[in-house]
Amino acid sequence: MKILAVDIGTGTQDIFLYDSNLDIENGFKLVLPSPTMMIHRRVKRLIREQTPLFFTGHQMGGGPSSWAIEEAARAGIPVFMTPNAAVTINDELDKVERLGIKVISKDEANGLSSTVHRLELKDFDFELISKTFADYGVALDDLAAVAVAVFDHGNAPAGVSDRQFRFDYLDQRIKAKNSLSAFAYLSSDIPKIMTRLQAVADSVPNLPCPLVVMDTAPAAVLGADFDTAVAKRRQKIICNVGNFHTLAFRLGDNGIEGVFEHHTGEIDLPKLESLLERLADGSLKHADVFDDMGHGALMYTDKVFEFGKDDFDIVVTGPRRSLFNRQSLIENRKSIHPSSLRLHPYFSAPFGDMMIAGCFGLLAAVGEILPAVAESVFESLRRAGRRGVAPWDG
Repeated sequence: MKILAVDIGTGTQDIFLYDSNLDIENGFKLVLPSPTMMIHRRVKRLIREQTPLFFTGHQMGGGPSSWAIEEAARAGIPVFMTPNAAVTINDELDKVERLGIKVISKDEANGLSSTVHRLELKDFDFELISKTFADYGVALDDLAAVAVAVFDHGNAPAGVSDRQFRFDYLDQRIKAKNSLSAFAYLSSDIPKIMTRLQAVADSVPNLPCPLVVMDTAPAAVLGADFDTAVAKRRQKIICNVGNFHTLAFRLGDNGIEGVFEHHTGEIDLPKLESLLERLADGSLKHADVFDDMGHGALMYTDKVFEFGKDDFDIVVTGPRRSLFNRQSLIENRKSIHPSSLRLHPYFSAPFGDMMIAGCFGLLAAVGEILPAVAESVFESLRRAGRRGVAPWDG
């Protein structure tokens, strides 16, 4: 049995092909440029060539792709987008047009000149991934499931803070199912407000197997928990330091005990340590993060989690985990003295591979959502755990 797991971030898309006939450590892996970076590079080249642009497809991750598209419009290059593609820039299309981008229908697009360069936007390109595997003699025509993770702010109503809307959603999901897998859905069950998750499903309408979609940060945290040193802890704080967002979950016997989410660009290590310490002692307030341009914080317990009792305090994962690299930070920022850095991090590497932690989280979520694959998936995870120092019990 095979399951394709794809964790799509800002910098990379991390791909893992689970095969029940292989040890998890031997599954095929790819770490490739993210779709948003691929679009960014193509658009930057076309800007130099002064080529008019027309974007079709679906909502995808913004950041680099949006920046490049907006740069093209500012440079006076004609830019056209279908409505579904334009929400990549902003959910409110009038704001897209105020950037100098023309939002047009597919029928209107038929009148565009043949000199206009056409680009399709989508986070998940199953055909391209399939072709890449096929070039190495690996077929993806017998998959039991596909799982894809992307970050989704949700489609906030006009006038409602995107940050508050996102955090209200996190709160609602945790209260509905106090588990990291609460942020994963079968494609037929995606909430209407989660438009980027839905766009992933819309981009593969003829997928010959079930599709599970999930938020990237909970997937990474769930995957990080498979590291054998982490799995043996009954209580822990796992911090995913992403390119744009830093999210930390406090986990205990009853599931999620607290969470905060901030913008990575708004924090340094001393500030992050302070947030983590308050997450541990239960004193962290929503306003502490939201009023600092973050998303917010939630606490579901008043119990204190004490640092300094074990060989490490914090479990760290994510593409910007080097924020916790004290020596590098001290060398580059002389104003921060070693004695001011308090917490001792552990850099999770589940099944020996940090880069695809999110894929392992996706795999576990698929096992919870699809009963037909659960036995095989969880037996593989347990078997891999027994090769380490602490088995994961599922």
